[in-house]
Amino acid sequence: MNLKLTMTALALISASATAADIEFTKRINDADALVLFQSNAAASSYSFLDKDTQKQLTKALAAEQFKGDFGKTVELLAPVDSKYSRILVVGLGDTEQLDVSKLTKLGGNIHAKLQAKKVGSISVAFDQVTGKADNAELAAQFAHGINLRDHTFNVYKKDAKPQSLTYHLNVADNQAAQDKYQTLAHIQQGVFLARDLTSEVASEMTPVDFANAAKELEKLGVTVTVLEPKEILALGMGALEGVGRGSSQGSRLVVAHYKGSDSTPVALVGKGITFDSGGYSLKTGASIARMKSDMAGAAAALGTVKAMALSKAEVNVVAVMGMAANMVSQYAVAPGDVLRTAEGLSVEVVNTDAEGRLVLSDAMWYARKHFSPEIMIDIATLTGSKVSALGDRYAGIFSNDDTLVQELTFAGKQVNENLWRLPLGYEDMLKSDIADLKNVGSGGPGATTAAAFLQKFAGDTRWVHLDIAGNALSSKSQDEVPEGGTGFGVRLLSEWLLNK
Repeated sequence: MNLKLTMTALALISASATAADIEFTKRINDADALVLFQSNAAASSYSFLDKDTQKQLTKALAAEQFKGDFGKTVELLAPVDSKYSRILVVGLGDTEQLDVSKLTKLGGNIHAKLQAKKVGSISVAFDQVTGKADNAELAAQFAHGINLRDHTFNVYKKDAKPQSLTYHLNVADNQAAQDKYQTLAHIQQGVFLARDLTSEVASEMTPVDFANAAKELEKLGVTVTVLEPKEILALGMGALEGVGRGSSQGSRLVVAHYKGSDSTPVALVGKGITFDSGGYSLKTGASIARMKSDMAGAAAALGTVKAMALSKAEVNVVAVMGMAANMVSQYAVAPGDVLRTAEGLSVEVVNTDAEGRLVLSDAMWYARKHFSPEIMIDIATLTGSKVSALGDRYAGIFSNDDTLVQELTFAGKQVNENLWRLPLGYEDMLKSDIADLKNVGSGGPGATTAAAFLQKFAGDTRWVHLDIAGNALSSKSQDEVPEGGTGFGVRLLSEWLLNK
């Protein structure tokens, strides 16, 4: 979807790529449906409606005891002579507490409601939103929520035909709304890339397929480098090479560098396990069918680079993504094997299902060695332990850098990608009898021992680890996030990069 604003007071949002490009006037457009807003402080004036419609609307609100609480709605089938067939009144709650994160959620939920009604054209009376001086920002975020919720992955559905909804947003300063939305539209494209990569089935999203997807960003001025198994091994990255050894394609290191400034780069290091069988420590149960999403960290890193490149942002950011399929074969790493990392540390592979930290260790080394980043952030669907601790409403954040934790946590709140700090430590549990490290801790909290393992590959670089296990794939649609790949991390990292 994209937002188009003319020099009038209305903004048009196409709810799918196939929606008509409509010109409109300054007045609220004649449409199938009209969306109105009401806070819980005072009833809004709907004087632009005809008297019969106003009267019926007042009765409907009274009958429902509608107080304007945030997210609550009242729907009215308009009188015969009304120019709208359907009117939806949406509660804003306390407008002093209204912020961009709430408007994004609201946009997603209202879009889902209207999609279910199969309406085609919708006018949104955003000039009614009071208590905030910047309605343009709120309107842009509402549109952002609509777009985010609308995106779906329908490649394998026979009769998947996207429903075309057209939204007309009435805002006082449409140029300001256009400007604010433009960056959001670019970030959306990064989110959609990450979602599609995550949702794609493993047989169609191999390390080679991911590398080819990354190369598409070269059209945007991104420098993409792909290292194959022999090159990976020649550089001493035995951990990354070893994880992919059991699959026919082997491993890849994919590097996507967007240099929008001459500043010291920020490195985003993504875990890219395109399918995780667990290796010889084989996964069991229904959860294995979700393991196509074990490359969501790499997808988020790549999506963020795309968002920055589309925005022509003045940032220097490089995504370094360790890609492999963790499979079982005669060539696969066996429990008890020892792998040598490019850092020079040897790792006893006690559990082949703890492979993500192995590919990240070499990718982190490569990022430090070749880019000397100011800050390094790794992002990964790393541990079930994180899901046990935080569920799917928060991602885990680990770092000994308090400032970075605060900055990223704040950025996450702005975009509904919330973080919760978990402790570093327990590194003593990683001691091995025959190697420098074990790849799993002997007891202790698994998410924390995994983070402690990764910390050994951060060197002196300012570093943060984001564990997004449970956040990357959604089993149901909610707010601005549809079912399937969520693209978690793209909005968070983009918000932080653009404002840090």
